[in-house]
Amino acid sequence: MGKSYKNLLLSTFAFMVCFAAWTINGVLITFLVDNGVYKWDSSQTGLLLGAPILTGALLRLPMGTLSDRYGGKYILGAILLLSAVPIYFLSFADNYTSFLLLGLGYGISGSSFAAGVAYTSVWFPQNKQGTVLGIFGGGTLGAALTTFIAPTLLKNFTEGGSNLDNWRRLPEYYAIGLIIMGIIFLVFANNKRAAQEPRSLIQLLSPLKQIRVWRFGLYYFLVFGSFVALSQWLIGYYLNVYSTSLITAGLLATLFSFPAAIIRAAGGLISDKFGARKVLYWVFGLSCVCSFLLIFPRMEVYTPGSGISAVKSGTVSFVSDTLIIIDEQKYNLKIAGNQTHVEADQQETKDLDNKTFIFPTKQTWTQPVVKAGDKVDKRQIIAKGVTRVYFQANMWVFTGIIFVIAILWGIGSAAVYKHIPTYFPKEVGVVGGMVGVLGALGGFFLPIVFGFLLELTGLWTTMWILLVALSAVCLTWMHNVISKMMKQEVPDLIRKIEHH
Repeated sequence: MGKSYKNLLLSTFAFMVCFAAWTINGVLITFLVDNGVYKWDSSQTGLLLGAPILTGALLRLPMGTLSDRYGGKYILGAILLLSAVPIYFLSFADNYTSFLLLGLGYGISGSSFAAGVAYTSVWFPQNKQGTVLGIFGGGTLGAALTTFIAPTLLKNFTEGGSNLDNWRRLPEYYAIGLIIMGIIFLVFANNKRAAQEPRSLIQLLSPLKQIRVWRFGLYYFLVFGSFVALSQWLIGYYLNVYSTSLITAGLLATLFSFPAAIIRAAGGLISDKFGARKVLYWVFGLSCVCSFLLIFPRMEVYTPGSGISAVKSGTVSFVSDTLIIIDEQKYNLKIAGNQTHVEADQQETKDLDNKTFIFPTKQTWTQPVVKAGDKVDKRQIIAKGVTRVYFQANMWVFTGIIFVIAILWGIGSAAVYKHIPTYFPKEVGVVGGMVGVLGALGGFFLPIVFGFLLELTGLWTTMWILLVALSAVCLTWMHNVISKMMKQEVPDLIRKIEHH
C-alpha cells in the first residue's frame, strides 16, 4: 500500500506541474495585451487562451488509451518532457501565429490528466476510487499556482514594466520545471497496467458507443471545462471590470482556482460516501443559482419617476432646482442630496463607488420642465420625475460567489470521475480520456464564446448567462435519466410516490 500512495503522490505532482504549464497563457497573454506589447482583440485573445486547451483535450483520449495498454509511468513522463520543448520556444515567439502554434504544441501537457487517471486508478480498489481520483485531481492546483506566482514573476522579470521584453524568461522557467518533474517521475514512479486481456483498438473504444459516456462528458464540460476557462478568463475580467493591477487580478483569480483544486479530494470522499448522483444534483442546482446571481452587471439605470403636475392653470413666475411658483402656488421639488446638475450627479457616482453596496440602491428626484413666463394648464407636468437605480456589482461579493462556484465545480469534477471506474472498470483510461476530452474542450471553446459574447454585447457578464444555461441542461438531463431508470426498476414505488 505504501507503493500505491507513493505513486499517487508522484502522479498528482506531475499533473500539477503540467496543469500549471497548460494554463500559462491566462497570465502571459493577458500581460502582453494589457501592456500593449501586442494589440490583439478579445476574440484573438480567447483563441490564444484556448489553443493549448484544445491540444490537451484532443490528446486525452489517445493518452488514456496508451496508458491502459502500456502503463501510465512512461506516458505521463513523456508528456512532461515533450511539453517542455514548445513552452521553451515560446520565449522566442514574436507574432500571433507563433504564439498560436506553440500554444498548440505545449497543450500536450493537458493530456496528462487522462494518463494520470489511468495510472492512478490501477493502484487502488474500487471502493477508494472516488477519494483517490479526487486527490489526483487536486493537481488542478497548478492553475492556482500560475495565477498566483506568474504575475509576480512577470513584474520582477520586466522590472515593473520598464523592460517588457524580459517576459520571455517566464516560459523558460516553466520549461525547466517540466523537465525536472519529468525526470523525477520517470526515476521514482513504478509502472503498472490494468489487468485485462489484450484487445484491439476497436474493442478498447467500444464503450464510446454508450450515451452514458457522452452524458458524463457534458457534466465534465461544465464542472471542469468552465473551471479551466475561468481560471484564465478571470484575470482579464478583474482588469477590465474592476480596474485592478495584474498582480491583484492574479491573486483574486487564485481565490477561484485554489479551492476548486483543494476541494476535489474532498469531493471524491463525499461521492464515495453519499453517491455521485446525489452530489451532482447539488452541484448543478447551486451552479445555476450562483451563476444567475452574477448575470447582472455593474450599472446605472435612469428611468421616469413620479413627476409634479399643476393643480390649476396659471403663469410660471419662478423656477429653480428646488421650487416652482405658479400664480402664488408653490411646488417644492425633490432633490437627491445636492445632485441637481450633471456634474454633481457624476460626483455622486464616484461617491457611491467608494461605498460598499450588496444590493441595488435607488434615488429619486424631480427636475423642472417649465421656465418663468410659461403658461400652464391644470394637470400639466411642470417637473418630471427621475429614478436612478445603481448596482455596484461589488468586487468582493463577486469574488465570494465565484469562490462558492469553484468549490461546487471542484466537488463536481470528482463526482463525475467517481462514475467511471464504477461503470467502466476495465476501460478507465479510454472512458476517462473521452470524458476528459469533452471537459477540456469546454476550456477551449468557452473563452472563445466569452470573447464573442463580449464583443457582441459589450457586457462581461454575458458569460454567466451561458453558464446558467449549461448548468440547467446538465441538471435536467441527469434528472430525466434518473427518473427513467427509477420507473424501469421500481415502477410500483414510483406510482405510490406520485399519488402521495
